[in-house]
This record gives sequence, structure tokens and C-alpha cells, in this order.
Amino acid sequence: MHQPLTYEVDGDAIRTKRMQAGMTRAQLAAQVGISRRYLCHLENGTRRRMSPPPYIALRAALDTTDDRLAPHPAEVDQPERT
Repeated sequence: MHQPLTYEVDGDAIRTKRMQAGMTRAQLAAQVGISRRYLCHLENGTRRRMSPPPYIALRAALDTTDDRLAPHPAEVDQPERT
């Protein structure tokens, strides 16, 4: 089975799930095995990719799925038809 080299994540989704779980950044970072600073960069969108081991640990710590952590395609504004 082929694993991607990196996973793209949505920082807003990470922050929302972390807050719903009642965890601080420091708590989640320690549980995942990453630095609080790296987690901060992920949540703020400065960093958008994670390698598989920490991504899998993050997904497990937040008890969520790939779909919930992945960025959603930007909605494209459609021109109005008249």
C-alpha cells in the first residue's frame, strides 16, 4: 500500500478539533510528539503539510478522519447569469 509523502492539513480544522477536545496546544503537541511551535504553525496556516507519522498521531489524538483534517477546495465564485 502506498502512503503519500506528506498530508496537507487545514489549520482551522485542527484548531477547532483541538478546542472541542478541550486541549491546549502544548497538550496536543505532546500527545502527537511534535513541538508546540510546529502545531501553532499548522493551526495558523504557516505550515500546511505533515509527514505520515505525526499526521497519523494527530488524527488519532483528535479522534478524527482524513476528510475532517484535509483542506476543502476553495469555492469558486460563479458569474451570475442574467
